[in-house]
Amino acid sequence: MNTTSIMIVGVGGQGSLLASRVLGNLLVDEGYDVKVSEVHGMSQRGGSVVTYVRFGDKVASPIVEDGEADFIISFEKIEAARWAKCLKKDGKIIVNTQEIDPMPVITGVAQYPHDVLNELKESGAFVDELDALSLAEQAGSSKAVNIVLMGRLAKYFHIEYEKWINQIEKLVAPKFVELNKKAFALGYNA
Repeated sequence: MNTTSIMIVGVGGQGSLLASRVLGNLLVDEGYDVKVSEVHGMSQRGGSVVTYVRFGDKVASPIVEDGEADFIISFEKIEAARWAKCLKKDGKIIVNTQEIDPMPVITGVAQYPHDVLNELKESGAFVDELDALSLAEQAGSSKAVNIVLMGRLAKYFHIEYEKWINQIEKLVAPKFVELNKKAFALGYNA
């Protein structure tokens, strides 16, 4: 099997590390060689955060280079645009339509580029966009955006739904399991 490369991109504090743990553990349980690498920007300050997950029969490195990503899971629109150069020609971007202002926008030096997703589509990228924030809130917490996005990613994998749910049950604090299972289902069925 060829190596499959996934990038999980977002802003600090959005739960990308839990998402990568759910995905990484699931893939290990499926018998794949899995490499996960976390790259943090100013994550505590709302800066860009990237996690790489690569899996296959034998994976040499966790790092995804430009043009190698089969999937980019983006927790925010600008982050999708920032990392689009890493997408393979036939890759897919799953993106939360939420807008989180970066520091230049907050300070008034720049404006938020609202046509980001249309520009990605016009460039030929496959963009699967969903309002993951609203779905997370529907599940019970805005903090469940990460699991909504994992639910959406699961649609592209041939791994049983219940195996994803098992990982959520293993990795999420017991008092938040039902909320996260609901968030996963909402992303999966969106």
